[in-house]
Amino acid sequence: MFILDRLLPFIFSYIRPFIKWFLHAFTRLSELQRICYGARAGASRTRQVERSLTLSKSYEIKRVVHDLDEVAPYADNRHLLEFSSRAARVVMQAKRIKNNVHPDFSRLFINCVSTIWGYRRLMYQVEQLRAEKYDSDNPEHEYKLLELWQLLMPEAPLTGRVSKQWQDIGFQGDDPKTDFRGMGMLGLENLLYFASAYNDAAKHVLLHSMHPTRGYTYAIVGINLTSMAYNLVKTGQAKTHFYNVVALHKQDFNTIEDFHKLYCYLFFEFDRFWMESDPRNIMDFREIYQAFEISKLEALHNENTIFKTNLVVESV
Repeated sequence: MFILDRLLPFIFSYIRPFIKWFLHAFTRLSELQRICYGARAGASRTRQVERSLTLSKSYEIKRVVHDLDEVAPYADNRHLLEFSSRAARVVMQAKRIKNNVHPDFSRLFINCVSTIWGYRRLMYQVEQLRAEKYDSDNPEHEYKLLELWQLLMPEAPLTGRVSKQWQDIGFQGDDPKTDFRGMGMLGLENLLYFASAYNDAAKHVLLHSMHPTRGYTYAIVGINLTSMAYNLVKTGQAKTHFYNVVALHKQDFNTIEDFHKLYCYLFFEFDRFWMESDPRNIMDFREIYQAFEISKLEALHNENTIFKTNLVVESV
């Protein structure tokens, strides 16, 4: 099997040009046209376009792909759309696609390109937040931390900035800043977004975490789930979800808010998964966490997967 796994990509790369030539001769359409016209909008179409562009032998297309790779992480929305339009013009010229004959191609292709490189920009933005260390001397960082407490525990004022009360919402010690070392400000931004955008759901999860036997450390588990979401994005596993989000909501590209919503989904669903697993105590955490992660990875292997973020609870 190992030898076969190594040989198949080589064999495919060798016969791919012949397959493309035959299909072009038969359909009179380029590979990118066949994908844009035939594949379902969302992850299916976008992944195929991404793969086709990556494997392209055309110098012009390789050049525009390189330029997009260079500019996408730092581009604002307007410039990203401009580069996507430029990519469409380059491809249409290289593949001799006439706009008056194929008026839909440019629009469909631009949607895919802006989605692909919008995701790469999102990867960069997520990494920047993860790399930003929590700084207790930074007033903005401190404000966000205190806001998290106020959103989750509005009826219990903090007695001090350093306090054992932080353990009530699942931090390990008296000062939460030490718990953000692994995920940096990304961990705090995720927790704060969940508590702000889905306050009822966050309080519902927090209440479960306080269960006398099946409880867990809310904030620490939340930061672990930040790590899960970060790794899904970094490895590209999350493309299925994000590409489908763009298609479903008719967006131009993904935003950092889409990442926060994915995190909220994971936290809400992990809490449900945890309670349904009926753990003996917190010592079962690793096993249940890994089972939950595997279930999400398996779901993302289905190109139709999209994680719904309508986190509604009947009572808290």
